[in-house]
Amino acid sequence: MNSETAPTDWKGRAMQARIARRYAAERRFKALGLGAVLLSGAFLAFLLIVMVGNGARGFTYTHVAVPVDFRTTPLAIDPARLSDPDADQAIAGAGLSDIVAFAADEALGDGGSALISENAWKEVRSAIKADPDLLKRRTVFELPASSAIDIAAKEGAKGELGARVDALERDGRLSTGIHWPFFRNADATDPAVAGIWGALKGSVLTIVIAFLIAFPTGVLAALYLEEYAPKNRWTDLIEVSINNLAAVPSIIFGLLALAVFINWFGLCQASALVGGLTLALMTMPVIVIAARNAIKAVPPSIRDAALGVGASPVQVVFHHVLPLALPGILTGTIIGMARALGETAPLLLIGMRAFIGDVPNGICAPSTVLPMQIFLWSDEVDRGFVEKTSAAIIVLLIVLLSMNALAIYLRNKFEKRW
Repeated sequence: MNSETAPTDWKGRAMQARIARRYAAERRFKALGLGAVLLSGAFLAFLLIVMVGNGARGFTYTHVAVPVDFRTTPLAIDPARLSDPDADQAIAGAGLSDIVAFAADEALGDGGSALISENAWKEVRSAIKADPDLLKRRTVFELPASSAIDIAAKEGAKGELGARVDALERDGRLSTGIHWPFFRNADATDPAVAGIWGALKGSVLTIVIAFLIAFPTGVLAALYLEEYAPKNRWTDLIEVSINNLAAVPSIIFGLLALAVFINWFGLCQASALVGGLTLALMTMPVIVIAARNAIKAVPPSIRDAALGVGASPVQVVFHHVLPLALPGILTGTIIGMARALGETAPLLLIGMRAFIGDVPNGICAPSTVLPMQIFLWSDEVDRGFVEKTSAAIIVLLIVLLSMNALAIYLRNKFEKRW
């Protein structure tokens, strides 16, 4: 029995109601998507505004003009010794800190030495080493203020401290400018001389070591698993193990590094070398997974065409497959390195939480990294480190954004090439 289907009545009331509900659902979906994007952008903008607002002042510091006359209070040191390798210790032992404190009390009034940083004399020491003729005349030095004076000058203060700051500003003795020691010093207990360079250099050394180990190893492992390894239970076990390693908590890798690299091999503790090895172990599974996905995305026709014109299997892989997969491999690698740069848990266990007051001069020298430096500063009692913490966060964000921008650039460059 044949039955004809009735044509759809598009102008009927029921059909028009269904169409209206469908369009209304689409509009709600678009509105929800737009709202999610706007909400995410608002959270990001709030984070950046708060970080920049709090951290921008960390890049500046207040200085106090203090005249020091070495003719009336001579420094007990032979000027010829200023070129010796131990000139720093010689100047410190000659009573320079007392001379600077006396000059501050004389110029700024009673308690004037408390208005400058306890390490302000080191600025005078550097100036004397650069120009020994300063020991023969009177010179006005721009010395870093104490933490309390710096905060009061930036935020304002009431009471006796506020009156003291106002008096210094009226006399033209206070000035605020870029805090260069923040960019060239390592950590210190005094916020006036604490800097980010030691942690930044340690981060760079650590990431470079991790990249040099994890990238070639991860890419070669991915090439073998995708192009050469037979499909059997052993390769399946390896694949499952790699996927599980990518999900292992990072602190487990810290325990492994402590047991193997430090206790077993006896490598230098709290160094960029051990930190790089630890982050390489943590990042390698991510690189293997990203590289395998990029290699799988290469069309089989590329392999067949290369083999058809006489290329060997090795030439197919390294001359055709790998260059086409390289954009995805590099993107996954750099994103993995950026994630490793923000890790702190595995580095805690290998000793990189220690106070490091010197800039590392090699991969085995004691060092720290930016996230660990931020953690240490956030735990300080002195309010001057609050600004330093926010400023260090800005530096870390700039480094992370630069690494992500590099990933985008490399991906676009190689995609255009091929």
